[in-house]
Amino acid sequence: MSTPALLHPFARPAAEASSFTSLVRGEGAIVWDAEGTRYVDAMASLWHCNVGHGRTEVAEAVAEQIGRLETFHCFDKFTNAPADALAERLAALAPVPGSRVFLTSGGSEAVDTAIKLARLAHAAAGDGERTIIISRAPSYHGVTYGGMSLTGLPANSAGFGPGIGDAVQVPKDDLAAVGAVFAAHPGKVAAVFAEPVIGAGGVHPPVPGYLEGLRALCTEHGAFLVLDEVICAFGRLGSMFAGEHYGVHADLTTFAKGVTSGYVPLGGVLVAPSVHEKLSADPAAVLRHGYTYSGHASACAAAMVCLDITEREGLLDRAKTVGARLSTGLHGLLEDGLVSGVRGEGAVWAVETLAGVDAVAVRDATMAAGVIVRPVGPSTLAMCPPLVSTDDDVDEILGALRRGLESGGTLG
Repeated sequence: MSTPALLHPFARPAAEASSFTSLVRGEGAIVWDAEGTRYVDAMASLWHCNVGHGRTEVAEAVAEQIGRLETFHCFDKFTNAPADALAERLAALAPVPGSRVFLTSGGSEAVDTAIKLARLAHAAAGDGERTIIISRAPSYHGVTYGGMSLTGLPANSAGFGPGIGDAVQVPKDDLAAVGAVFAAHPGKVAAVFAEPVIGAGGVHPPVPGYLEGLRALCTEHGAFLVLDEVICAFGRLGSMFAGEHYGVHADLTTFAKGVTSGYVPLGGVLVAPSVHEKLSADPAAVLRHGYTYSGHASACAAAMVCLDITEREGLLDRAKTVGARLSTGLHGLLEDGLVSGVRGEGAVWAVETLAGVDAVAVRDATMAAGVIVRPVGPSTLAMCPPLVSTDDDVDEILGALRRGLESGGTLG
């Protein structure tokens, strides 16, 4: 009995090596563990594998790029062709015309980048007192100090000491609370951060008119609206970006996960003209921000293929089909008294367990029935299946979840 050398994220450091499940192979929405057990991946791994597992064309594109030039940095005067091509493609897809793209290695870096760009753009425009960032509770914006400071999940910041300054949280869906922060700090708010659909905070779609209200408040008070689309972008809600789905244009849009479906780590920020024109107003100004792997060539090659698959296979429309089938089945569980609530949008959904029923225990029981769902909190189970999931895959998810709920998780 021993602990593994790998210190696992979001797991008990004292957990024994035997307590972990090693996944070794995947195809479409199906994965297999080291013992040969088959599971339907109802979470697209960790909200990211939109195009499904085992896409050899992604592997081939990455291998081909690595064979030519694995990457070269994009600092100062340098660039590489895959980074340029991906940025051009994403800029053309961006909801706001004329957007530019900053690339990172993942979602947390994208959030920190958006914080810095928001503050920097105001400073470049002579408005350097705008440093306050408004976020919501619950919410999830990553685990770097910037993202952690915005995340409205207290357990995620416990023990890590102070976060960044000038971060203010308000309750989700409460426009009056956002307005009160603007009123209390006139001319001081740099940006408002919001996930279009709150993900790890419990899968909470916005109430009608809320995101539009945030846009109006930001416009009125001269702040930037940041949509954190790390989960929602690239088809999860049935449109390429969630801002389009809700008819709301952001000044900054963070993305990651679905851009490569997790095949290679990649993230970034869509930067609308309202931000990047301030950054470039002084032709001598240097953007002193960036990561070693901002514009990693092999990651960008993976992204281009995943975008090809998304478009060629109609995965935006497929997300609507997958989501509708999930919604119908989950509401059936509600009607049968097996859960106390159902919520979701597009192809990301969650159920609320009955009082006294532990979500982790239900997850374990559902996994024993052949499906991997994710507990997000003590009473919430999330589902975010690959967009390539078949109707049979969705039905397996629903059947295993039903059995898990029937058999799992009553607290003493």
